[in-house]
Amino acid sequence: MLSINAYLILSAILFAIGTIGVLTRRNAIVIFMCVEMMLNAVNLTFIAFSKYLGNLDGQIFVFFVMTVAAAEAAVGLALMIAFFKNRESIDVEDMNLLKW
Repeated sequence: MLSINAYLILSAILFAIGTIGVLTRRNAIVIFMCVEMMLNAVNLTFIAFSKYLGNLDGQIFVFFVMTVAAAEAAVGLALMIAFFKNRESIDVEDMNLLKW
């Protein structure tokens, strides 16, 4: 049985990889995948603390985070498809053309 520290260290590593990916990548799909990785790291933390404390509150929050992540992925991918149809690129640098 692993201790809570192992889960929290793994969660911190996943969150750091996701953060570095969001800050350094230019491809919008990779950025969305890194955001999803960060959300999964938070879910892992919620589950670890839920098991450690012996209540189900963290697991309930995981369902809310998963719902928000699914909605974010659907809306984000729809925006990327619409942008790709207009500009034939999903480079983040090109997306500043959407500003007013």
